[in-house]
Amino acid sequence: MNIAVVFGGISPERNVSINGGRAITEALRAAGHNVIPIDPAFGADAARSEELLADASAFPTTEELAAFSPRNLINCVNSNLFDNIDIAFLVLHGKNGEDGLFQSLLELRGIPYTGSKVLASALAMNKLAAKLVFSSVGVNTPPWSVIRKNDYNNLQLFKEIISEFTDGVVVKPVDQGSSIGVSVVLSADVAEVHRAVLEAAKFCETVIIEQFIEGRELHIGIIGDQVLPIVEVVTDSGFYDYSHKYTKGKTQYFCPADLTEDITEFAQNMAITAFNACGCTGFGRVDFRLDEDGVPYCLEVNTLPGFTTTSLVPMAASHAGFNFTELCELIINNTLGIDANESDE
Repeated sequence: MNIAVVFGGISPERNVSINGGRAITEALRAAGHNVIPIDPAFGADAARSEELLADASAFPTTEELAAFSPRNLINCVNSNLFDNIDIAFLVLHGKNGEDGLFQSLLELRGIPYTGSKVLASALAMNKLAAKLVFSSVGVNTPPWSVIRKNDYNNLQLFKEIISEFTDGVVVKPVDQGSSIGVSVVLSADVAEVHRAVLEAAKFCETVIIEQFIEGRELHIGIIGDQVLPIVEVVTDSGFYDYSHKYTKGKTQYFCPADLTEDITEFAQNMAITAFNACGCTGFGRVDFRLDEDGVPYCLEVNTLPGFTTTSLVPMAASHAGFNFTELCELIINNTLGIDANESDE
């Protein structure tokens, strides 16, 4: 099968995506597929994509990342790189990759791709829109307030929010992943909330201030209509931020999570409800906080979660009986409607 592994991109999550692209490319090539690694940040230059995967430590600086043009994504999809491609395996994260924009370009080219379609990708990426959907279908989600540009310096508003969310707050940009721009403020310090809002606003004009849920961090992967075993993450200190996600040794992972059967079933049902309510398909991951009373609160749906051999969805899939290569091929076969028992590709 001719498979384009699309990775990298131009979002702040580019480096994470590069690692995922490398892992998937190696796995699918080992399985005998013809794999074309494509980093759309380079436009139609596939050679640079191949070179980058050969040295995945060559991550771009902030200045280099800012220099990538969104037009390169259009040039990439419009080039001959996608001629004769059977499917694109997407490993893009963040803006212009996970939010439906790149998916729309592939739709225009008629290229099948893994993961959710355009509308579901855009909806799930927007944390505000997703929380409204969660609430409409009875999925618990932490209470929140929305901060827009004209209220960035509204200290009185922050004071009112702190008085309402007495256990602390989480401040986050509305459309980023990998905890980029996210701050947790557990004190009633208005100045600290103000600082967190300004930090989140560097990545998106709309900022959410959300009730902090004291408890455990749970992640639930979904492949097709199968809900995977729950993964619990425990950090060495602080919350599960970018550093804890991608620095070896800073986080412990427990799969399956040590939960009662009732809580496990309830959380998994909430995960598939949230996933389906957003219109998601293919695969994804739903993130929760479990409070001290055993009540799960849905934080977000990830339509293109991290996908290295040590990422959370592959970790959960391994406990469900799929190794990394089998998981990649299962996602491809599900997307194309291929019965794995009837195909030796």
